[in-house]
Amino acid sequence: MSNEYDVVVLGGGTGGYVAAIRASQLGMKVAVVEKDKLGGTCLHRGCIPSKALLRSAEVYHTLKNGAHYGVEAGDVGINFLRMQERKQEIVSQLHKGVQHLMKQGKIDVYEGTGRIMGPSIFSPQAGAITVEYKNGESEILVPKFVLIATGSRPRTLPGLTIDKETVITSDEALELTQLPKSVLIIGGGVIGIEWASLFNDLGVDVEIVEYADRILPLEDEEISKEMARLLKKRKIKVHTGAKILPETLEHGDGSAIIKAEQNGKEVEYRAEKFLVSVGRQANIEDIGLNNVEADVENGSIKVNERFQTKEAHIYAIGDVIGGLQLAHVASHEGIIAVEHMAGQHPHPIDYTMVPKCTYSRPEVANVGLTEVEAKAQGYSVKTGKFNFRAIGKALVYGEYDGFVKIVVDEKTDDVLGVHMIGPHVTDLIAEGALARVLDATPWEIAHTIHPHPTLSEIMGEAALAVDGKAIHS
Repeated sequence: MSNEYDVVVLGGGTGGYVAAIRASQLGMKVAVVEKDKLGGTCLHRGCIPSKALLRSAEVYHTLKNGAHYGVEAGDVGINFLRMQERKQEIVSQLHKGVQHLMKQGKIDVYEGTGRIMGPSIFSPQAGAITVEYKNGESEILVPKFVLIATGSRPRTLPGLTIDKETVITSDEALELTQLPKSVLIIGGGVIGIEWASLFNDLGVDVEIVEYADRILPLEDEEISKEMARLLKKRKIKVHTGAKILPETLEHGDGSAIIKAEQNGKEVEYRAEKFLVSVGRQANIEDIGLNNVEADVENGSIKVNERFQTKEAHIYAIGDVIGGLQLAHVASHEGIIAVEHMAGQHPHPIDYTMVPKCTYSRPEVANVGLTEVEAKAQGYSVKTGKFNFRAIGKALVYGEYDGFVKIVVDEKTDDVLGVHMIGPHVTDLIAEGALARVLDATPWEIAHTIHPHPTLSEIMGEAALAVDGKAIHS
């Protein structure tokens, strides 16, 4: 027995379920196949639970420093299990919300493992889906279109085994039942910096080892430098240009030791937990790619700007296609893919317009080109930079480290990039993203009246600073 659909989505994560909802809105008959839980990594093992714990850590930090605000909080303690419970309550509430959206959109959800079949009696072209259930039974779905949205999982270093006890990834860190005394974070990218900030605020001794010559290596260099300064100020040890040597891992009594090669020498690191944060790899195994004509390159599925694989009726989005592995990117890619299936002509994504965020303390956010990238692409650039220390609301808030930097094309005056580090910049970056979409100029940003006192005033000041006209500097 087989069920026919206009589109079957393999994977019910943020990219997959958003695409399914949009397809339903377009009048398509839709099914989602998900082997775990709707919401995927972002909801259950990524964006939401990690930010819930980061918020708890932020509150603890604020209470500990309450005297600075004239608030005598007395002895402040950590109930880590309650933090974990609150995290799960938020995840559960959002999970129920996604389930409701599926019912509301009349989207069929199959809780099993989906695999793409080649041409068969069910369909003359590749693309029928077998759904295998945990009880051993199976079912066939026959769609006109297939959307692969199977996401990714944490990557590790060759030779370094994730034992889920001493050597862990962010997946296991989210399920800890007690805080370790010390953590060595292998990888100083976005996820590594977020965990370093979280653990540090909760009193854990933290060290970061990064292979590149700076942490947050994809950020503007000034942002990376400022983050390194502020982490060191918090007593977080940061080691860059260090290559971990997995074969040197030794387990001891309540801790482990690993060596790294740095400046031609071997350096030894010891910690209770090693958190491996070296990126993510696409979930493309065992989904039937061998049954279809879909090219795979460097572990990712190759697609065109409409997210079609080599077989035009099979699409792929999100982490499985490489690129920016972000939930909001996957969602937007999914919308474009199903709109194209429906015969519409959606605009392709300009990935330089995608905002990217790090939810540490302080936060980091950016959109567009860094100063170095802009110059490498042949632009003659000018920049404006303004510090949060001169923003009244930042002083009131008690978090005033950091700045906003705007990179501008000197010839056209168009904004090429916006780079931020400081309080609530993950919210403020939306204005920078809008500026990129509208090809805004610093003049237009500066003449947008920003309310006072707000953190958003920094955008206007940074825009004025591009031409040396900032008011409060």
